[in-house]
Amino acid sequence: MNNPNRVAVVACAQTELRPAWSGAQHVDLISATVSALLKGSGVALADVDFVIDSGSDVLDGRSISNCGFLGAMGAHHKEESRVEEDGLWAASYGVNKIAAGAAELGVIIAYSKPSESDVSLFYASQVEPFYQRPVGFDHVAACGLQAQQYLVRGGARAADFARVVARSWRQAARNPHVAGTQTLTEDEIDAGAYVAAPLRRHMISRPLDGCVAVLLAGAAVARRMTAQPVWVTGMGAAMDSHAFAVRAPGRVEACEVAAKAAYARAGLDPRSAAIAEVSGASAAGEMMVLEALGLAAPGQGFAAYAGATAINLSGGALPADPIMATGLVRLAEAWRQMTQPADYGLAGVNSAIVHATGGVGMQSHCVFTLEV
Repeated sequence: MNNPNRVAVVACAQTELRPAWSGAQHVDLISATVSALLKGSGVALADVDFVIDSGSDVLDGRSISNCGFLGAMGAHHKEESRVEEDGLWAASYGVNKIAAGAAELGVIIAYSKPSESDVSLFYASQVEPFYQRPVGFDHVAACGLQAQQYLVRGGARAADFARVVARSWRQAARNPHVAGTQTLTEDEIDAGAYVAAPLRRHMISRPLDGCVAVLLAGAAVARRMTAQPVWVTGMGAAMDSHAFAVRAPGRVEACEVAAKAAYARAGLDPRSAAIAEVSGASAAGEMMVLEALGLAAPGQGFAAYAGATAINLSGGALPADPIMATGLVRLAEAWRQMTQPADYGLAGVNSAIVHATGGVGMQSHCVFTLEV
């Protein structure tokens, strides 16, 4: 417990996640989030050693777009780095930096405004350009193929997808940080148009605009700041093959690898985790992730929702996917559930699993374990 290299999450803040933040620019969302993060923390901007941000030049529509946001991020005349991947990867960078003794306090920021972009073109830019992109293969098609493979692998049923979505939107409707979310019935979900069979409209994650920020601190600083630090106990990350055809059908092997690395570091049995906040690009993808995390047997992803671990009390990524910020939002949601358990109907939360995914067809995965 007195390990000086321990790193904790000591504060989190985020904007509301909306279908479109039409009245605010990127700098407005970032500035408001960083201000909210530091307010009441006892930390001034001058105390922060570094800033790491996650965003996408492609989604932002300009090269090196973070350079235009340095002032809003509080990174002027500070060490600043950019991670062109989900914000949970930026958080892993920050944790390692503090654990190595190179800093004591860091701000991690992730943001996205997909309402101003063509999300299909964003994902198409990541697809193999000579054979796959010309025939229209993209992220949605990849999710559909994964869902087909998942059903063929056995155990799961297509009806489970609507059940997962209905549960996710029901949870998100209670989440004050997610806008434009209503309770959907399974019949309403199954009546939606196919986007990539067997997946219908609501079975693919919904892109939203928003920003999230997390404050990381080394052990000595964390204990001075709060009586309840949320410690990062394990991390793991892995990437699957870019060639979709050679990935294991019906599984997300990179998630399995990332999870095993995080659990080994933390000494955690995933079945003992009180909560899990996971990302899924589709209903089938979320079920596959739960299996890869060891929260359900192969082909039995839906069973995880009835297990001892509370899954996605926030609603998860299906109703609210701010793309470059989705995984860092999962970290912020887990932090809130661990520090304010009564707000979620929990008696107490001592451990959590946090997951992020990125790329076409969930190519990349990052897993955190947390304890209080």
